[in-house]
Amino acid sequence: QVQLWESGGSSVQAGGSLRLSCMSSGITDSSYRMAWFRQAPGKEREGVAHIYIGCRSTAYADFAKGRFTLSQGNANKLYLQMNNLKPEDTAMYYCADGAWAIGRVLEADEYTAWGQGTPVTVSS
Repeated sequence: QVQLWESGGSSVQAGGSLRLSCMSSGITDSSYRMAWFRQAPGKEREGVAHIYIGCRSTAYADFAKGRFTLSQGNANKLYLQMNNLKPEDTAMYYCADGAWAIGRVLEADEYTAWGQGTPVTVSS
């Protein structure tokens, strides 16, 4: 059974940076995909960034391009470096895992395992 744990969320001022981490266990496939999503109060969950594990190909939502960087570490770790944070980035951030497939990389229904989330609050 795949399990995911996020950490690194915090409260920061606008313009600040945070690095979110995701640790995973129970993943047996050598090729799969992972992603970061976020959900603000009263809003739907939205994709932030995606990576194909193995080839390390990444994709980003438009709001994340140029500010956020997703990277894969060792020992089943995934990171999301977030720079120049804005108040509208305030949300619960989730790590997700799914089987390898082409397309729909930032669609939540493509992912089958989710962490509990880590909160990010950006004040102006």
